[in-house]
Amino acid sequence: MLPVAWAPCYAHPLPENHRFPMLKYELLPAQLLREGIITEADLFAPAPAAAADILRVHTADYYHRLTTGQLTRQEERATGFPWSPQLVQREVTILEGTLEAARRALQTGVALNIAGGTHHAFADRGEGFCLFNDQAAGAAYLLAQPKLGVGKVLIVDLDVHQGNGTARIFEYEPRVFTFSMHGARNYPGRKERSDLDLPLPDGTTDAEYLKLLADTLPRLLDEVQPDFVFYQAGVDVLTTDKLGYLSLTREGCRQRDQLVLRLCHQHRLPVVVCMGGGYSPRLADILDAHVNTFRTATEIWG
Repeated sequence: MLPVAWAPCYAHPLPENHRFPMLKYELLPAQLLREGIITEADLFAPAPAAAADILRVHTADYYHRLTTGQLTRQEERATGFPWSPQLVQREVTILEGTLEAARRALQTGVALNIAGGTHHAFADRGEGFCLFNDQAAGAAYLLAQPKLGVGKVLIVDLDVHQGNGTARIFEYEPRVFTFSMHGARNYPGRKERSDLDLPLPDGTTDAEYLKLLADTLPRLLDEVQPDFVFYQAGVDVLTTDKLGYLSLTREGCRQRDQLVLRLCHQHRLPVVVCMGGGYSPRLADILDAHVNTFRTATEIWG
């Protein structure tokens, strides 16, 4: 089985012409099922996350104000989403999807969340379409459960945007190593300090990107010696992406996923994969790249 987290609330209604491609959360599971990459038995619907699991990485004040609709207009605008109780339900369900995926990955080797990778959420605020930081919560959850045997976590963030919220949350946590490979000139304007940042120039091609990743990730695995990996597999690295500025093809993006997931498999490292961003004007480009991520996981663990 290939455990995959998804719930209908992932596809949350947004105002017309909103720039976030919310429809992908409805179309992606349907496409995966249509192509036979997953079956209905692979899908699991997470429940909303418990407050205690969110509060490991978020402040009580922010959690309370977000869940009760007390964000300021400026704070709400920074998230990119209009607030509603249904939006909160979506976010806490996605976070639980990553937590449950982590529990399942310990058994199966890999699990994926059709959403997640909300790496711009800080302990005390949200921004950039990220309200709660699901991978940070997942790492903190694993470390808080000694019986699970996870003493060191590596977060591999290959979204085109730096994982600034994740970097800040774990700035003083030696048990979590944050690695972000992202566009140097892209959002956020003010970068945080990950344990390892690899900023890329505009127009970086498949060959340049893949060589740098292949030179870096095996060394990191040897040096960090993680027990668990969270992989943020954003597809906004594509040359078609309107917010990206890099020049990866869909094949280059597929090879990126293959490189990361094969290394995790070879090192017997359980890994949770979250989809992250993707803003190509053609929704088909986003979906095809995401589908490749799932197809690659199936090929490696199948």
